[in-house]
Amino acid sequence: MKKIIRFSRAFLPLCIVSVLVILSGAFRIATKGVNFGLDFAPGLLEEVRIAPPAFSLTYNGVARAVVQTSSTGLSIIVSGAGAENATYTYLYGVYPTVGSLTGALGQLDGLTASAIAAPSASTSSLFVDSSVSTVLSSTPYLFHYNDPAMKVLDPDEVRDFLAASDGEGGPGFEVKRMGAEGDNSFQIRTADTGEEGANQALEDKIISSLRSAYGNDSVAVIRTDFIGAQFSQSLVVKSILTVLATLALIWVYSTIRFKWDFALGAVLAILHDALVMLSFIAWTQIEFSTIILASILTIIGYSINDTIVVLDRVRENFKTIKVQKFTEHLDMAQTEILSRTVITTITTLLAVVALFVFTTGSMKDFALCLIVGMISGVYSTIFITGGFLSLTRRNWKPTEEDRKIGAFALPAGKKA
Repeated sequence: MKKIIRFSRAFLPLCIVSVLVILSGAFRIATKGVNFGLDFAPGLLEEVRIAPPAFSLTYNGVARAVVQTSSTGLSIIVSGAGAENATYTYLYGVYPTVGSLTGALGQLDGLTASAIAAPSASTSSLFVDSSVSTVLSSTPYLFHYNDPAMKVLDPDEVRDFLAASDGEGGPGFEVKRMGAEGDNSFQIRTADTGEEGANQALEDKIISSLRSAYGNDSVAVIRTDFIGAQFSQSLVVKSILTVLATLALIWVYSTIRFKWDFALGAVLAILHDALVMLSFIAWTQIEFSTIILASILTIIGYSINDTIVVLDRVRENFKTIKVQKFTEHLDMAQTEILSRTVITTITTLLAVVALFVFTTGSMKDFALCLIVGMISGVYSTIFITGGFLSLTRRNWKPTEEDRKIGAFALPAGKKA
């Protein structure tokens, strides 16, 4: 007969260790706080594209000329004194090259279109800087295009350059690619410093830094949003509610499948894992972003699966094995499942460790949190759930009826 490992002997001391770890995390959060990432902080969200100019427009007529763009073409709206109010539309399908489009635009009175890219360059990828006024004047209004010959930039390169230009003690930047690689389109996030007019200053600083690196005429702002403090606080609250809702649904499922104390023991185990991960995040000051929240939710799902398997084995053993103490059932079930748990965890860890070794930035932090959470998940299944059940069923006595139906007898004086 396989030797039974007496896990129950370590329930009390290891539960005390878990409490101390969680309390240390609470102390760290109270004194140092959580390093909330840009997803949970007010600040600036800006999308930029780094691409060369295709052509420019200037206007020196007596009227007012405004340019409007879309994915299919552009329009010049002329209005005001001394001119007929009219809209002139130029479709990219009709003018497929920069040469043909600038030739057509140059025929409009007072409008000068100057090609910068090769005349054969395609007009299908044209775009403009949204931060520039659309009213045409003697100042060149630039149209940019996706040049296939331009170097494909890496988000880490852009982030490192912004960080270097910002110096130490700056708000920090988060950069991620938008669209295809060749578009060189990036979303840049940075936290609000809290000073008056800080958002506009940050926007100007980002654009000026990028233009100094890639050229004054090669950076275009596609979209700019300012995220307020109220929105970021709301996101924190919603994240907490998401975790609590997940725990509640798991408790309901476990209660239906098992008895109330088994369900509560399973929820305590995954709550323990979440708090251990949060303590680890607080002590290491890993940036808490939505991807870290995703790692916590992932571990909750992973941990409950392992716990349910152990509890199910306890129930099956209850039908056929006669023991006098409930801790003997727990030790037997956990011993039988141990090899399956270890093999499954190690196999999964191999993939997560590879993710940790070969990635950088937020993905590396995500993998690190998964490693901590998976180890904690195995530990909590054995010692947290087991310790709680050994406490609630300390007066448990086996009955013949229980063995027949495979049910669980509750502690004396308790009702389901």
